[in-house]
Amino acid sequence: MDVERIRRDFPLLGRTVHDHPLVYLDSAATSQKPASVIAAESRYYDEINANVHRGVYQLSTEATDAYEAARARVARFLGARDPAGVVFVRGTTEAVNLVATSLGRGRLAKGDRVITTVMEHHSNIVPWHFLREYAGIDLQFLDIDAQGRLRVEQLDRLLTPSTKVVTLAHVSNVLGTKNPVREIADRAHSVGALVVVDAAQSAPHLPIDVEALGADFVAFSGHKVLGPMGIGVLWGRPELLETLPPAQGGGEMIREVHTDRVDYTTPPGRFEAGTPNVAGAIGLSSALDYLSAIGWDELRSHERRLLQAFVSGAQERLGDALTVFGPTDIAERYGVASFALKGIHPHDLASILDERGVCVRAGHHCAQPLMERLGVPALTRVSPYVYNTADEIGVALNGIDEAARLFKIPVRPPGALAS
Repeated sequence: MDVERIRRDFPLLGRTVHDHPLVYLDSAATSQKPASVIAAESRYYDEINANVHRGVYQLSTEATDAYEAARARVARFLGARDPAGVVFVRGTTEAVNLVATSLGRGRLAKGDRVITTVMEHHSNIVPWHFLREYAGIDLQFLDIDAQGRLRVEQLDRLLTPSTKVVTLAHVSNVLGTKNPVREIADRAHSVGALVVVDAAQSAPHLPIDVEALGADFVAFSGHKVLGPMGIGVLWGRPELLETLPPAQGGGEMIREVHTDRVDYTTPPGRFEAGTPNVAGAIGLSSALDYLSAIGWDELRSHERRLLQAFVSGAQERLGDALTVFGPTDIAERYGVASFALKGIHPHDLASILDERGVCVRAGHHCAQPLMERLGVPALTRVSPYVYNTADEIGVALNGIDEAARLFKIPVRPPGALAS
Protein backbone atom coordinates (compact mmCIF):
# COMPACT_ATOMS: atom_id res chain seq x y z
CA MET A 1 0.00 0.00 0.00
CA ASP A 2 1.42 3.36 -1.08
CA VAL A 3 0.76 5.44 2.04
CA GLU A 4 2.50 8.54 0.71
CA ARG A 5 0.23 8.54 -2.33
CA ILE A 6 -2.81 8.06 -0.10
CA ARG A 7 -1.72 10.94 2.13
CA ARG A 8 -1.74 13.29 -0.85
CA ASP A 9 -5.47 12.62 -1.19
CA PHE A 10 -6.16 14.16 2.25
CA PRO A 11 -5.81 17.94 2.16
CA LEU A 12 -5.89 18.48 5.93
CA LEU A 13 -2.84 16.28 6.55
CA GLY A 14 -0.63 18.95 5.01
CA ARG A 15 -1.19 21.52 7.75
CA THR A 16 0.89 22.27 10.84
CA VAL A 17 -0.14 22.52 14.50
CA HIS A 18 1.92 24.57 16.96
CA ASP A 19 4.63 24.86 14.28
CA HIS A 20 4.88 21.06 13.96
CA PRO A 21 3.66 18.85 11.11
CA LEU A 22 0.25 17.44 11.98
CA VAL A 23 0.29 13.85 13.26
CA TYR A 24 -3.35 12.78 13.35
CA LEU A 25 -3.87 9.68 15.50
CA ASP A 26 -7.51 10.12 16.47
CA SER A 27 -9.29 8.38 13.61
CA ALA A 28 -11.45 6.31 15.96
CA ALA A 29 -13.14 9.59 16.90
CA THR A 30 -13.41 10.79 13.30
CA SER A 31 -11.41 10.02 10.19
CA GLN A 32 -10.00 12.61 7.83
CA LYS A 33 -11.67 13.05 4.44
CA PRO A 34 -10.12 12.49 1.01
CA ALA A 35 -10.49 15.19 -1.62
CA SER A 36 -12.83 12.95 -3.62
CA VAL A 37 -15.37 12.92 -0.78
CA ILE A 38 -15.17 16.67 -0.31
CA ALA A 39 -15.64 17.12 -4.07
CA ALA A 40 -18.63 14.74 -4.17
CA GLU A 41 -20.47 16.80 -1.55
CA SER A 42 -19.53 20.02 -3.29
CA ARG A 43 -20.76 18.75 -6.67
CA TYR A 44 -24.16 18.01 -5.18
CA TYR A 45 -24.56 21.59 -3.99
CA ASP A 46 -23.00 23.02 -7.15
CA GLU A 47 -24.98 20.97 -9.66
CA ILE A 48 -28.11 19.20 -8.36
CA ASN A 49 -29.12 20.74 -5.04
CA ALA A 50 -32.84 20.01 -4.63
CA ASN A 51 -35.05 18.15 -2.22
CA VAL A 52 -35.56 14.45 -2.87
CA HIS A 53 -38.72 12.41 -3.47
CA ARG A 54 -40.85 15.57 -3.56
CA GLY A 55 -40.41 17.18 -6.93
CA VAL A 56 -41.40 16.24 -10.48
CA TYR A 57 -38.82 18.55 -12.04
CA GLN A 58 -35.48 17.32 -13.39
CA LEU A 59 -33.28 18.70 -10.61
CA SER A 60 -35.28 16.92 -7.93
CA THR A 61 -35.26 13.71 -9.96
CA GLU A 62 -31.47 13.89 -10.31
CA ALA A 63 -31.07 14.50 -6.56
CA THR A 64 -33.39 11.59 -5.77
CA ASP A 65 -31.50 9.30 -8.13
CA ALA A 66 -28.16 10.25 -6.51
CA TYR A 67 -29.58 9.74 -3.02
CA GLU A 68 -31.02 6.33 -3.82
CA ALA A 69 -27.81 5.33 -5.62
CA ALA A 70 -25.99 6.10 -2.36
CA ARG A 71 -28.42 3.84 -0.52
CA ALA A 72 -27.70 1.02 -2.98
CA ARG A 73 -23.94 1.62 -2.54
CA VAL A 74 -24.26 1.29 1.24
CA ALA A 75 -26.26 -1.93 0.81
CA ARG A 76 -23.39 -3.40 -1.25
CA PHE A 77 -20.90 -2.29 1.40
CA LEU A 78 -22.92 -4.16 4.01
CA GLY A 79 -23.54 -7.25 1.91
CA ALA A 80 -27.28 -6.52 2.14
CA ARG A 81 -29.45 -7.97 -0.60
CA ASP A 82 -32.16 -5.31 -0.42
CA PRO A 83 -31.44 -1.54 -0.23
CA ALA A 84 -34.81 -1.13 1.50
CA GLY A 85 -33.09 -2.24 4.68
CA VAL A 86 -30.77 0.80 4.61
CA VAL A 87 -32.03 3.77 6.63
CA PHE A 88 -30.03 6.99 6.49
CA VAL A 89 -29.57 8.67 9.87
CA ARG A 90 -27.13 11.19 11.38
CA GLY A 91 -24.85 8.49 12.79
CA THR A 92 -24.65 5.45 15.03
CA THR A 93 -26.09 7.36 17.98
CA GLU A 94 -29.27 8.24 16.13
CA ALA A 95 -29.46 4.72 14.69
CA VAL A 96 -29.43 3.03 18.11
CA ASN A 97 -31.88 5.59 19.50
CA LEU A 98 -34.17 4.88 16.55
CA VAL A 99 -34.12 1.14 17.25
CA ALA A 100 -34.62 1.56 21.00
CA THR A 101 -37.46 4.04 20.55
CA SER A 102 -39.23 1.99 17.91
CA LEU A 103 -38.89 -1.26 19.84
CA GLY A 104 -39.99 0.52 23.01
CA ARG A 105 -43.18 1.62 21.29
CA GLY A 106 -43.99 -1.62 19.57
CA ARG A 107 -42.31 -4.63 21.18
CA LEU A 108 -40.92 -4.09 24.67
CA ALA A 109 -42.87 -4.08 27.91
CA LYS A 110 -42.12 -3.76 31.59
CA GLY A 111 -39.94 -6.64 32.80
CA ASP A 112 -38.55 -7.50 29.37
CA ARG A 113 -34.79 -7.93 29.38
CA VAL A 114 -32.19 -6.13 27.27
CA ILE A 115 -28.60 -7.41 27.44
CA THR A 116 -25.65 -5.21 26.51
CA THR A 117 -21.98 -5.19 27.57
CA VAL A 118 -19.69 -3.17 29.86
CA MET A 119 -17.50 -2.25 26.87
CA GLU A 120 -20.20 -0.31 25.02
CA HIS A 121 -20.03 3.29 23.89
CA HIS A 122 -22.60 5.39 25.70
CA SER A 123 -24.56 5.53 22.44
CA ASN A 124 -25.40 1.88 22.95
CA ILE A 125 -26.13 2.21 26.66
CA VAL A 126 -28.07 5.43 27.27
CA PRO A 127 -30.97 4.69 24.85
CA TRP A 128 -31.58 1.43 26.71
CA HIS A 129 -31.38 3.24 30.05
CA PHE A 130 -34.19 5.44 28.73
CA LEU A 131 -36.30 2.31 28.37
CA ARG A 132 -35.22 1.12 31.81
CA GLU A 133 -36.31 4.44 33.30
CA TYR A 134 -39.52 5.02 31.34
CA ALA A 135 -40.73 1.54 30.43
CA GLY A 136 -39.33 -0.61 33.23
CA ILE A 137 -37.18 -2.93 31.14
CA ASP A 138 -34.54 -5.06 32.85
CA LEU A 139 -31.10 -3.93 31.63
CA GLN A 140 -28.21 -6.41 32.11
CA PHE A 141 -24.51 -6.25 31.18
CA LEU A 142 -22.03 -8.85 29.97
CA ASP A 143 -18.63 -8.55 31.66
CA ILE A 144 -15.14 -8.83 30.13
CA ASP A 145 -12.06 -10.85 31.06
CA ALA A 146 -8.53 -9.58 31.74
CA GLN A 147 -7.79 -9.45 27.99
CA GLY A 148 -10.82 -7.33 27.24
CA ARG A 149 -12.81 -10.18 25.69
CA LEU A 150 -16.49 -10.63 26.41
CA ARG A 151 -17.35 -13.31 28.94
CA VAL A 152 -19.78 -15.00 26.58
CA GLU A 153 -20.40 -17.79 29.08
CA GLN A 154 -22.47 -15.33 31.12
CA LEU A 155 -25.15 -15.65 28.45
CA ASP A 156 -25.99 -19.01 30.01
CA ARG A 157 -27.44 -17.09 32.94
CA LEU A 158 -28.67 -13.93 31.23
CA LEU A 159 -30.49 -15.36 28.21
CA THR A 160 -34.04 -16.21 29.28
CA PRO A 161 -37.46 -16.22 27.60
CA SER A 162 -37.87 -12.63 28.84
CA THR A 163 -34.78 -11.49 26.88
CA LYS A 164 -36.00 -9.41 23.94
CA VAL A 165 -32.83 -7.62 22.79
CA VAL A 166 -29.10 -8.29 22.83
CA THR A 167 -27.07 -5.28 21.73
CA LEU A 168 -23.29 -5.03 21.44
CA ALA A 169 -20.36 -3.43 19.70
CA HIS A 170 -18.74 -5.32 16.85
CA VAL A 171 -15.39 -3.76 17.86
CA SER A 172 -14.68 -1.88 21.10
CA ASN A 173 -13.75 1.78 20.69
CA VAL A 174 -11.42 1.50 23.71
CA LEU A 175 -10.00 -2.03 23.69
CA GLY A 176 -10.04 -2.81 19.98
CA THR A 177 -11.64 -6.17 20.80
CA LYS A 178 -13.63 -7.80 18.00
CA ASN A 179 -16.63 -9.52 19.51
CA PRO A 180 -18.03 -12.90 18.38
CA VAL A 181 -21.23 -11.40 17.02
CA ARG A 182 -22.43 -14.46 15.09
CA GLU A 183 -22.09 -16.78 18.08
CA ILE A 184 -23.94 -14.31 20.31
CA ALA A 185 -26.60 -13.67 17.66
CA ASP A 186 -27.32 -17.36 17.23
CA ARG A 187 -27.70 -17.81 20.97
CA ALA A 188 -29.88 -14.71 21.29
CA HIS A 189 -32.14 -15.86 18.46
CA SER A 190 -32.58 -19.20 20.18
CA VAL A 191 -34.66 -17.47 22.86
CA GLY A 192 -36.39 -15.16 20.38
CA ALA A 193 -34.31 -12.04 21.10
CA LEU A 194 -33.37 -9.43 18.49
CA VAL A 195 -29.70 -8.52 17.97
CA VAL A 196 -28.47 -4.94 17.51
CA VAL A 197 -24.84 -4.38 16.45
CA ASP A 198 -22.91 -1.14 16.82
CA ALA A 199 -20.46 -1.33 13.91
CA ALA A 200 -19.12 2.22 14.25
CA GLN A 201 -15.62 0.96 15.05
CA SER A 202 -15.61 -2.10 12.80
CA ALA A 203 -16.87 -0.58 9.54
CA PRO A 204 -13.64 1.42 9.03
CA HIS A 205 -11.40 -1.62 9.51
CA LEU A 206 -12.99 -4.81 8.22
CA PRO A 207 -15.62 -5.88 5.71
CA ILE A 208 -19.14 -5.97 7.12
CA ASP A 209 -21.50 -8.71 5.99
CA VAL A 210 -24.85 -8.36 7.70
CA GLU A 211 -25.93 -11.81 6.59
CA ALA A 212 -22.80 -13.44 8.01
CA LEU A 213 -23.13 -11.49 11.27
CA GLY A 214 -26.64 -12.82 11.76
CA ALA A 215 -27.76 -9.51 13.26
CA ASP A 216 -31.19 -7.94 13.01
CA PHE A 217 -29.90 -4.36 13.07
CA VAL A 218 -26.45 -2.95 12.25
CA ALA A 219 -25.41 0.68 12.62
CA PHE A 220 -22.35 2.68 11.56
CA SER A 221 -21.26 6.30 11.15
CA GLY A 222 -20.07 7.86 7.92
CA HIS A 223 -17.52 10.15 9.52
CA LYS A 224 -15.43 7.21 10.76
CA VAL A 225 -15.15 5.61 7.29
CA LEU A 226 -13.64 8.65 5.52
CA GLY A 227 -17.11 10.10 4.96
CA PRO A 228 -18.83 13.32 6.03
CA MET A 229 -20.11 14.12 9.49
CA GLY A 230 -23.84 14.07 10.03
CA ILE A 231 -24.56 10.95 7.98
CA GLY A 232 -24.84 7.37 9.16
CA VAL A 233 -26.68 4.16 8.51
CA LEU A 234 -29.06 1.87 10.27
CA TRP A 235 -29.51 -1.41 8.46
CA GLY A 236 -32.39 -3.57 9.53
CA ARG A 237 -33.86 -6.76 8.15
CA PRO A 238 -36.50 -5.38 5.75
CA GLU A 239 -39.18 -7.78 6.91
CA LEU A 240 -38.52 -6.67 10.50
CA LEU A 241 -38.56 -2.96 9.66
CA GLU A 242 -41.99 -3.51 8.08
CA THR A 243 -43.36 -4.48 11.51
CA LEU A 244 -41.96 -1.54 13.50
CA PRO A 245 -43.53 1.85 14.17
CA PRO A 246 -41.61 5.01 13.21
CA ALA A 247 -39.47 6.77 15.79
CA GLN A 248 -40.07 10.29 14.44
CA GLY A 249 -43.02 11.92 12.74
CA GLY A 250 -43.16 14.54 10.02
CA GLY A 251 -42.83 14.83 6.30
CA GLU A 252 -41.68 12.04 4.00
CA MET A 253 -42.52 9.14 6.35
CA ILE A 254 -46.27 9.05 5.69
CA ARG A 255 -48.69 7.86 3.06
CA GLU A 256 -51.64 9.91 4.28
CA VAL A 257 -52.40 12.23 7.17
CA HIS A 258 -55.94 13.13 8.26
CA THR A 259 -57.43 14.71 11.33
CA ASP A 260 -58.44 11.33 12.70
CA ARG A 261 -55.67 9.02 11.48
CA VAL A 262 -52.23 8.70 9.90
CA ASP A 263 -50.94 6.01 7.57
CA TYR A 264 -47.17 5.46 7.46
CA THR A 265 -45.18 4.66 4.35
CA THR A 266 -43.01 1.58 3.91
CA PRO A 267 -39.37 1.34 5.06
CA PRO A 268 -36.90 2.88 4.68
CA GLY A 269 -38.94 6.06 4.19
CA ARG A 270 -40.94 5.33 7.34
CA PHE A 271 -37.80 6.01 9.40
CA GLU A 272 -36.52 9.05 7.48
CA ALA A 273 -38.75 11.88 8.62
CA GLY A 274 -37.93 15.31 7.22
CA THR A 275 -35.37 16.48 4.69
CA PRO A 276 -32.47 14.02 4.63
CA ASN A 277 -28.77 14.77 4.42
CA VAL A 278 -28.57 14.15 0.68
CA ALA A 279 -25.08 15.61 0.28
CA GLY A 280 -23.86 13.50 3.20
CA ALA A 281 -25.24 10.31 1.67
CA ILE A 282 -23.52 11.10 -1.63
CA GLY A 283 -20.28 11.85 0.21
CA LEU A 284 -20.58 8.60 2.14
CA SER A 285 -21.00 6.67 -1.09
CA SER A 286 -17.78 8.27 -2.42
CA ALA A 287 -15.98 7.41 0.83
CA LEU A 288 -17.00 3.77 0.58
CA ASP A 289 -15.68 3.67 -2.98
CA TYR A 290 -12.36 5.10 -1.81
CA LEU A 291 -12.08 2.74 1.14
CA SER A 292 -13.00 -0.34 -0.87
CA ALA A 293 -10.44 0.53 -3.57
CA ILE A 294 -7.65 0.33 -1.01
CA GLY A 295 -8.44 -3.31 -0.20
CA TRP A 296 -9.31 -4.71 3.22
CA ASP A 297 -6.29 -7.01 3.45
CA GLU A 298 -3.89 -4.18 2.66
CA LEU A 299 -5.60 -1.89 5.13
CA ARG A 300 -5.56 -4.51 7.88
CA SER A 301 -1.86 -5.32 7.36
CA HIS A 302 -0.96 -1.64 7.44
CA GLU A 303 -2.91 -0.99 10.64
CA ARG A 304 -1.47 -4.02 12.38
CA ARG A 305 2.06 -2.84 11.60
CA LEU A 306 1.32 0.58 13.06
CA LEU A 307 -0.39 -0.78 16.16
CA GLN A 308 2.45 -3.25 16.72
CA ALA A 309 5.01 -0.47 16.33
CA PHE A 310 3.19 1.67 18.88
CA VAL A 311 2.52 -1.02 21.49
CA SER A 312 5.99 -2.59 21.23
CA GLY A 313 7.73 0.79 21.14
CA ALA A 314 5.80 2.14 24.12
CA GLN A 315 6.50 -0.93 26.24
CA GLU A 316 10.19 -1.06 25.27
CA ARG A 317 10.68 2.60 26.17
CA LEU A 318 8.46 2.84 29.24
CA GLY A 319 8.24 -0.70 30.60
CA ASP A 320 5.84 -1.18 33.47
CA ALA A 321 5.16 2.56 33.69
CA LEU A 322 2.79 2.14 30.74
CA THR A 323 -0.17 -0.24 30.52
CA VAL A 324 -1.97 -0.98 27.27
CA PHE A 325 -5.51 -2.28 27.75
CA GLY A 326 -7.15 -4.90 25.58
CA PRO A 327 -5.90 -7.99 23.76
CA THR A 328 -2.13 -8.47 23.95
CA ASP A 329 -2.13 -10.21 20.58
CA ILE A 330 -2.17 -7.48 17.92
CA ALA A 331 -3.97 -9.91 15.59
CA GLU A 332 -6.98 -9.61 17.93
CA ARG A 333 -6.90 -5.82 18.08
CA TYR A 334 -8.62 -3.49 15.62
CA GLY A 335 -7.96 0.21 15.17
CA VAL A 336 -7.02 1.41 18.65
CA ALA A 337 -4.49 1.19 21.47
CA SER A 338 -5.66 2.71 24.74
CA PHE A 339 -3.16 3.07 27.55
CA ALA A 340 -2.36 4.56 30.95
CA LEU A 341 0.99 6.12 31.85
CA LYS A 342 1.62 6.08 35.60
CA GLY A 343 1.74 9.50 37.19
CA ILE A 344 0.29 11.43 34.24
CA HIS A 345 -3.38 12.13 33.69
CA PRO A 346 -4.42 11.37 30.10
CA HIS A 347 -5.55 14.97 29.57
CA ASP A 348 -2.10 16.25 30.56
CA LEU A 349 -0.40 13.75 28.25
CA ALA A 350 -2.70 14.67 25.35
CA SER A 351 -1.95 18.37 25.90
CA ILE A 352 1.80 17.73 25.82
CA LEU A 353 1.44 15.72 22.62
CA ASP A 354 -0.73 18.44 21.09
CA GLU A 355 2.10 20.93 21.59
CA ARG A 356 4.13 18.67 19.30
CA GLY A 357 1.40 18.45 16.67
CA VAL A 358 0.19 14.98 17.75
CA CYS A 359 -3.57 14.43 18.02
CA VAL A 360 -4.73 11.66 20.37
CA ARG A 361 -7.92 11.13 22.34
CA ALA A 362 -7.94 11.34 26.14
CA GLY A 363 -10.74 10.77 28.62
CA HIS A 364 -13.37 8.15 29.31
CA HIS A 365 -14.08 7.71 25.57
CA CYS A 366 -17.84 7.71 26.16
CA ALA A 367 -17.37 4.38 27.90
CA GLN A 368 -17.61 5.11 31.62
CA PRO A 369 -18.89 1.64 32.61
CA LEU A 370 -15.77 0.22 30.98
CA MET A 371 -13.51 2.72 32.78
CA GLU A 372 -15.11 1.66 36.06
CA ARG A 373 -14.57 -1.99 35.16
CA LEU A 374 -10.89 -1.35 34.34
CA GLY A 375 -10.40 0.71 37.51
CA VAL A 376 -9.17 3.84 35.74
CA PRO A 377 -10.64 7.35 35.52
CA ALA A 378 -9.56 7.82 31.91
CA LEU A 379 -7.18 6.55 29.22
CA THR A 380 -5.16 7.93 26.34
CA ARG A 381 -6.02 6.42 22.96
CA VAL A 382 -3.99 6.19 19.79
CA SER A 383 -5.98 5.21 16.69
CA PRO A 384 -3.93 5.10 13.45
CA TYR A 385 -5.59 4.66 10.08
CA VAL A 386 -4.90 4.27 6.38
CA TYR A 387 -3.02 7.58 6.04
CA ASN A 388 -0.65 7.22 9.01
CA THR A 389 3.01 6.23 8.81
CA ALA A 390 5.57 4.48 11.00
CA ASP A 391 7.43 7.78 11.30
CA GLU A 392 4.33 9.37 12.83
CA ILE A 393 4.15 6.57 15.38
CA GLY A 394 7.74 7.42 16.24
CA VAL A 395 6.84 11.08 16.73
CA ALA A 396 4.07 10.09 19.12
CA LEU A 397 6.37 7.78 21.06
CA ASN A 398 8.98 10.53 21.36
CA GLY A 399 6.32 12.85 22.74
CA ILE A 400 5.26 10.25 25.33
CA ASP A 401 8.92 9.81 26.28
CA GLU A 402 9.27 13.56 26.77
CA ALA A 403 6.16 13.65 28.94
CA ALA A 404 7.50 10.84 31.13
CA ARG A 405 10.75 12.74 31.62
CA LEU A 406 8.92 16.01 32.30
CA PHE A 407 6.82 14.35 35.01
CA LYS A 408 9.85 12.37 36.27
CA ILE A 409 8.09 9.05 35.82
CA PRO A 410 10.30 6.16 37.03
CA VAL A 411 10.69 3.77 34.10
CA ARG A 412 11.75 0.14 34.38
CA PRO A 413 12.14 -1.56 30.99
CA PRO A 414 10.59 -5.03 30.54
CA GLY A 415 12.72 -7.71 32.16
CA ALA A 416 14.60 -5.31 34.43
CA LEU A 417 14.82 -6.28 38.09
CA ALA A 418 13.30 -4.04 40.71
CA SER A 419 15.88 -2.36 42.97
